[in-house]
Amino acid sequence: MATRNWEEVRDLLRQWREENVRRSEEIVDFWLTLLSKHVNKLGDEKWLVYEQVCIAALDCHNFILVQECLRTLDRQFPGSMRVRKLRAMKYEALERYEEAMKLYDSILQTDEANSVIYKRKIALLKAQNRIPDAIKELTEYLKKFMSDQEAWMELCSLYIQEQDYNKAAFCMEELILSNPHNHLYHQRYAEIQYTIGGPEGMKLARSYFAQAVKLNPHNMRALFGLFLSASNSAVSAKTTAQKKKESLKYATWAALQINGKYQEQLCDDSQLKTVENMLTSLQIA
Repeated sequence: MATRNWEEVRDLLRQWREENVRRSEEIVDFWLTLLSKHVNKLGDEKWLVYEQVCIAALDCHNFILVQECLRTLDRQFPGSMRVRKLRAMKYEALERYEEAMKLYDSILQTDEANSVIYKRKIALLKAQNRIPDAIKELTEYLKKFMSDQEAWMELCSLYIQEQDYNKAAFCMEELILSNPHNHLYHQRYAEIQYTIGGPEGMKLARSYFAQAVKLNPHNMRALFGLFLSASNSAVSAKTTAQKKKESLKYATWAALQINGKYQEQLCDDSQLKTVENMLTSLQIA
């Protein structure tokens, strides 16, 4: 770092902003050792740098630097919503959650379409382990931003945390509809159905694990899931003879694929034997 000049550091920070990379310790270090001495050479870009440094300082819990950045930004942009957001993030870092929430609510009163602030509120509720409130807030968010796939995935995770698997499954159904070629969505939905269990749950799990494998033959988690769900269906008392035969076929095929994948990785005989024993022990007798 000692060999870099301020222009190289400026370009590096600009690159990290464009790539949305948070190299917080390095940013703070660059600022304290070099860039703060040349900040007035940055022109209008210095305000973006101040914001970037402020967020990095929050990550590093350097609240003296955070306050310095906030004071400078406040003087230049009094009443700015971006500066208010940074101040609320400072309150979050200090665990002054009520003050942070009030600031976020005041921003949303002015700008209802600010998706970033909605997400900060949800993160704030999660930080306090207020999962039902986070679910409620995220549900309201999705009424406004229905195409946000990350938000649907987050809502699914929160429902799983609350053991509300049927609602978690609904979230994954929405994601599969929006992107039917994503093998991870099919895998996650299958895992939820496997957890729900029962004849119908196992049937759906087997189908969606199979679809995940079809979309990505290298998905080992889906292969193991297909093997387990098919094995469970094969021994279920409520499964017809024809369906049992079909499930055994799926389980056998999945076991062969799993063995084949390990052989492709040039595993030695003892490792392959371990895999075979594991598959045998996983079968429901």
